[in-house]
Amino acid sequence: MRCLLITGGAGFIGSALVRYILGATADRVLVVDKLTYAGNLDSLAPVADHPHYRFARADIGDGPTMAQLLAEFQPDAIMHLAAESHVDRSIDGPAAFIDTNITGTSILLEAARGYWQTLPTAARAAFRFHHVSTDEVYGDLPNDGSQFNESSPYAPSSPYSASKAASDHLARAWMRTYGLPVLVTNCSNNYGPYHFPEKLIPLMIINALAGKPLPVYGDGGQIRDWLYVEDHARALYQVVTRGRPGETYVIGGHNERRNIDVVEALCGLLEQAGAPHPPGVVAFRQLITQVEDRPGHDRRYAIDAGKIARELGWRPQETFDSGMAKTVQWYLTHHEWWQRVLDGSYRGERLGLGPGQ
Repeated sequence: MRCLLITGGAGFIGSALVRYILGATADRVLVVDKLTYAGNLDSLAPVADHPHYRFARADIGDGPTMAQLLAEFQPDAIMHLAAESHVDRSIDGPAAFIDTNITGTSILLEAARGYWQTLPTAARAAFRFHHVSTDEVYGDLPNDGSQFNESSPYAPSSPYSASKAASDHLARAWMRTYGLPVLVTNCSNNYGPYHFPEKLIPLMIINALAGKPLPVYGDGGQIRDWLYVEDHARALYQVVTRGRPGETYVIGGHNERRNIDVVEALCGLLEQAGAPHPPGVVAFRQLITQVEDRPGHDRRYAIDAGKIARELGWRPQETFDSGMAKTVQWYLTHHEWWQRVLDGSYRGERLGLGPGQ
């Protein structure tokens, strides 16, 4: 049994990770989440009564509180997923991304270092700080079959990806300078259940059901490597439990698709599932609408996940088709979850939360 402190555990990827760990292992989990707009306790409802689950509403940028939680919980590892992550929001307001992703990470690293230095020798050797990041730190690729790997140079394009690149460098610096046992992972675009509706795939599903336009940036030719979030959760657990300190592992789904193809596939799956057409809509595809491209939009991402396959035995279990079908079905059968996000009622349960509640 391990004790894992997971920051950002009420977010999309974080909650999938928590649900996986509590469902598949005997480990104990402390979720630390500030509960900004993207943190949703409804996403943790399936494990809320689990005896190995604990929640603390806290900000990674609050050093004394993080030090207190570390001292009380005594984790064997920190899995750091707390981040501002929406590119469009970073373009409109970069300050929050700098505050959380850069300053917050530095404060958390210092709290972790202070805690780690108090541990007995064996516990210090076993401790891990797992920093979870994105493939967007590498910029974009030409459409020539090339892929990102662990040695790819950094070339971030947006305030979001630049802030994540900075946090990656901080995590590695804390290992090089102080010896903190750090692991870094960079993943491709995630999708799946409990995905916040501002992101491409849930936005398209929900808009289609409501008869609203399905906005596609530019020509829709931007290519992403799509990774089912539950596959990602399994990969993260493999890294934190079996990865070598100081190493980076890139994680991808082997599913490159153009954005326009993703949207068209979603429309087809909604048709196959018998989703009701809104008034005036004969086919969901007629809702696809081209909109002006966003500034600095990366054209292509692709991941060579060979290292994590060779060293840790991880490979994605879902294909693009199987993962997308599961995702569409989940949104069709979980109206209450996303309706509570849309109407804001999911935020009404946040008052009075504290450690252990």
